[in-house]
Amino acid sequence: MNRVVTLGEIMARLAAPGHLRFQQAMPGSLEVTFAGAEASVAMSIAHLGGEAVFVTALPDHAIADACVANLRAVGVETRHIVRTAEGRLGLYFLETGANQRAGQVIYDREGSSMAVTPAEAYDWAGIFERAEWLLISGITPAISKNAAEVARVAMEEASSRGVKVACDMNFRSKLWRWEPSLSAPELATRTMRELMPMVDLFIGGREDAVQMLGLEVDGLEPEEVARRIVQEYPRIRRVAMTLREGISATHNNWAGLLYMADLDAAFQAPLRQEDGMLEPYEIRHMVDRLGGGDAFTAGLLFALTTPDLQEPETAVAFAVAASCLAHSIQGDFNYTTRAEVEALMGGDSSGRVKR
Repeated sequence: MNRVVTLGEIMARLAAPGHLRFQQAMPGSLEVTFAGAEASVAMSIAHLGGEAVFVTALPDHAIADACVANLRAVGVETRHIVRTAEGRLGLYFLETGANQRAGQVIYDREGSSMAVTPAEAYDWAGIFERAEWLLISGITPAISKNAAEVARVAMEEASSRGVKVACDMNFRSKLWRWEPSLSAPELATRTMRELMPMVDLFIGGREDAVQMLGLEVDGLEPEEVARRIVQEYPRIRRVAMTLREGISATHNNWAGLLYMADLDAAFQAPLRQEDGMLEPYEIRHMVDRLGGGDAFTAGLLFALTTPDLQEPETAVAFAVAASCLAHSIQGDFNYTTRAEVEALMGGDSSGRVKR
């Protein structure tokens, strides 16, 4: 019962090499990998040694075959991926920022197979067999009205089988466009407020609470934001947040928080060994920022399904360390091992070559 099911869209990521701008890179070559929040979480859990199932819909062609093979190569279970003649493989284009220049993402995913495949195409009984958690994100219901319905059905099917539901909010203002009469925050709030009563673990921050739930939390400390979310949605027993301080596009300070409703207590990481005070990781040279939040979610779910990592202070420390290391890896997927995460948790942050 430690299986984690993730549901969402996987895309091809086309990135300008290095820190080139699109105008510099094209015409020319782009670096192609596969990416998507829920796929990244599944991949990271499997790479850490956990059991992860990824569910999506993909077109029936050779590029999608390569996508599935990429997931299988790291141990993700893919047998519940629906292959269909309808729709296409979504794309996104990435221009990596540097110093004070922000990165840029351009989406090209309208009409994807995940956006158009109906809920009845999925084998929910098989998907949730032996599962402990379902993870969805706020990205899936953002891509289309149909995908929002698939997310709702998945959450209902999971809940009816005693599977806990985690939701990583991931507000994406560029995606909430499928009802033109509403602004992105209005559509997100209306949709997500209908789904939140089925959520056990909320992953997100102040912006998500405001933009996707319509809560008045401006000015509140993270622990108070978490407490406010739980008050609004009593089924939620845990709230997890990344605490990112952006110095520049390539320099961030990184920490995290896990609020436990049953204890009415918040646990933060990383902590100084000498006095137990919060001391964020300083990431002074980010190789790739995208996927950092997904690595945090994956690390947390892996910890919560691993007996010797389940204590709140350990679980959040593991999640923060895993996601810190993800910033050192090119691409959305976090190819970090459990041993590397635990070494960083133990204070090994020198970056020295292992011989």
